[in-house]
Amino acid sequence: MSERLDALAAAVCDCKHCKLSDSRRHLVFGTGAGNAAVMLVGEAPGEQEDLQGKPFVGPSGQLLDLYLNAVGLDRGKNVYIANILKCRPPYNRDPAPEEIAVCLPWLREQVKIIRPAVIVCLGRIAATTLISPDFRVTRQHGQFFEKGGIDFMGTFHPSALLRDPAKKGLALYDFLALEDRLRERGIL
Repeated sequence: MSERLDALAAAVCDCKHCKLSDSRRHLVFGTGAGNAAVMLVGEAPGEQEDLQGKPFVGPSGQLLDLYLNAVGLDRGKNVYIANILKCRPPYNRDPAPEEIAVCLPWLREQVKIIRPAVIVCLGRIAATTLISPDFRVTRQHGQFFEKGGIDFMGTFHPSALLRDPAKKGLALYDFLALEDRLRERGIL
């Protein structure tokens, strides 16, 4: 499995299908357990991620780790974390539709290799891309949707929680719902 992920990462490193590859410092492919039952997907790398080449390593990543640890998950043991885009958009702007279209096949290949039982979409863009174009995080966070044998759940992006701390409790409930789902399925 690791060899397949490594081969895919090497192919993504050579990707020049959009202009984001011109400005990236590091490709941000993904990190975590190659056989993870849980995959978390954000929209795109931020500045810290671009500098380090790993997803969710800045303040939002620290908050995400707190939520994961609260429900018995760990990015090094039983979670895989990736983004839809593998390169940082300038000024942390939202990914453009054409950028998503170019990068989404890479994410789909990651999913095929890892074969997670649950995919947690972190934020609006990940949820509208992977669950449904009319998904509303504020109304549908914490709900599960089955697609192709995988449970999908949308929740707030950790950086949004840093900007609006009042929603941190709602996100905790989402992660507790994730824990319950994993226990129901005999994963935790």
